[in-house]
Amino acid sequence: MRDDSRRRFVQKALAAGAAGAIATPAASQSASLVKTAKPVVFKFQSTWPTKDIFNEFAQDFAKKVNDMSGGELRIDVYPTNSIVKAFGIQNAVHKGQLDGGHGVPTYWHDRHAAFSLFGSGPSFGMSSNQILAWFQYGGGQQLYDELVQKEMNLNIQGFMYGPLTPQPLGWFKNRIESIKDLDKMRFRAVGLAAEVFKELGLTTTALQPADIVPWLDKGLIDAAEFNNPSSDRALGFPSVSSVCMIRSFHQSSEVFEVIFNKQRFDSLPFALRSIIRYALQASSADLSWKASDRFSTDYEEMRRKQGVRYYVTPDDILKAQLTAWRKIIARESANSRIFKRIIDSQMRFAKRVVGFENDLTPSSKMAFDFWFSTV
Repeated sequence: MRDDSRRRFVQKALAAGAAGAIATPAASQSASLVKTAKPVVFKFQSTWPTKDIFNEFAQDFAKKVNDMSGGELRIDVYPTNSIVKAFGIQNAVHKGQLDGGHGVPTYWHDRHAAFSLFGSGPSFGMSSNQILAWFQYGGGQQLYDELVQKEMNLNIQGFMYGPLTPQPLGWFKNRIESIKDLDKMRFRAVGLAAEVFKELGLTTTALQPADIVPWLDKGLIDAAEFNNPSSDRALGFPSVSSVCMIRSFHQSSEVFEVIFNKQRFDSLPFALRSIIRYALQASSADLSWKASDRFSTDYEEMRRKQGVRYYVTPDDILKAQLTAWRKIIARESANSRIFKRIIDSQMRFAKRVVGFENDLTPSSKMAFDFWFSTV
């Protein structure tokens, strides 16, 4: 090898070695941190039984956080009653017994009626996705935080996500022909929705999901509502009833609530808190797609294979529900300033957003009938 060639070779080798000496420790340190750093673990409980698709939705959200954080944060979700009772989750998260929970805000209605307005209120024609739009862009998050942290003084940071389909009126022994058929019926319902049914002449009982079908089976209640075909099927409604009345205004725009112990949430680095927020947005989209597929599948399965008969709720009941909502709004608004502020905010948002939607959206029924009415 010529001297100049040898010199260039040695210079290149030394340069490469120096670069390696600089890069190798950093790379090794980074790899070591990934391998040895322990993840932050959040202990969550859902309000849903393991077999309910809602518990699956809770697990889906946790998996997105776990995957997106690359192992830095792990949310472990336990099904209902694993650590505390379903209706005890809010208090357990507040005290730090749980780091977080997955449920619906209407479950805290007995503590303040305004909780039901976040997804289980009158909706004013809004879909559940439009309720989430109000929550994200119409001031809903700020009003929710005020209710939770100032009005109720809870050590909780919560978020809404996950648009759901309108709930059926419920499961009954016989077809409901008119509002008279509901008189004095013993009925399962929760939150302000229970107040709607009381206005219609029913006696209501708030039951956690796992208890509904056993109570129906024992005759402790006459009828019940829960949420959707997949949940209703998994909980066993077809085993105790063959009549489901579909369409209702009692909970036509429900969404999920994810709550965190505020101290634990605030202690997370900004990047992990951001991952949680974006995982909720991603979960809303994924949940709506999965629900569209699974709910419709279980609806058809129950109708074709399990003998469930679906009937449309009569108009007199739907109109009576709206009248009941008006009475409830007036009563609760007179008793609570924040309740009224939330209602006023939702009404302003709904008038603009629902009006826009109604003006621009063609009839899906017309399109459906055109393509499938003769199939």
